Amino acid sequence: MIGAPALPRSARITVLIPFLLVTLIWGSTWLVIKDQLAVVPPSWSVSYRFLVAGVTTLLWAAFRRDRLLLDARGFLFAACLGLAQFVLNFNFVYRAESHVTSGVVAVVYALLLVPNAILARIFLGQKMGRQLLIGSIVAMAGVALLFLHEARLNPVGPHEALLGIGIALAGVLSASVANVMQATGTAKAYPMATTLGWAMLIGSALDASFALATVGPPVIETRPAYLLGIVYLGVIGSSITFTIYFQLIRTIGPAKAAYTSVLIPVIAMLLSTLFEGYRWSLLAVGGGVLVLVGLVLALRARRPNR
Repeated sequence: MIGAPALPRSARITVLIPFLLVTLIWGSTWLVIKDQLAVVPPSWSVSYRFLVAGVTTLLWAAFRRDRLLLDARGFLFAACLGLAQFVLNFNFVYRAESHVTSGVVAVVYALLLVPNAILARIFLGQKMGRQLLIGSIVAMAGVALLFLHEARLNPVGPHEALLGIGIALAGVLSASVANVMQATGTAKAYPMATTLGWAMLIGSALDASFALATVGPPVIETRPAYLLGIVYLGVIGSSITFTIYFQLIRTIGPAKAAYTSVLIPVIAMLLSTLFEGYRWSLLAVGGGVLVLVGLVLALRARRPNR
């Protein structure tokens, strides 16, 4: 678009580094989540994860000397954010992985940029430039190929696969609502770490209440891999990564930030190749290449989408 300035090199670097960190970390969490599903009901695992994440994030806020209390409006915003992101979204994620492979769920979450762009247009007035739109189309074509590859290899029946995909799509919509909330003026009126920490703790309490009502008293697995997984998902996969990601949303907007979800399935599949014996086909390779090409096109778009 004529007159729309390109981001300076220094700004691109400050966007690229957190973008890559979010992508690499969240690309690894799918394997860890899958391991969490053995004994403990999903809602309890989600509750433990965000209890650890919320405490860690508020400790970080205290270290930064951010104010730790919010006013009534701030707590209401944190509660709504917690419900969308840390209750609905992650309960859907964990349950989807009970029906389909982690690779399929990761691929479905690559569609996050679509509702992000639509909701950002409706509620924030953000438009997609031509190059961003072209990049999105190319990336979605790559996601479609990856999805087709996963669907062909899915060991479960079509009904079970469709159920898992439907649950994952519900999670995508919940995550998109939370993403757009982070780009609003209300979110920017409060310290990010404080708001995020309270949203995680409120989300953890709601997760625990839901788990208590549906599956009974708390269940914990003492297996070291499970406990280490809770710590990894809570501290690195949530506290650190959501702080980086939500700052990224405030910098480049929900649509571009959602491109992390486009690249994450490729990372998840690469890790699956190393640790789960994932086998790449020409279809999967072609999909991965299209995702990367679309990503480059979108992130080089001149419209800042802010």
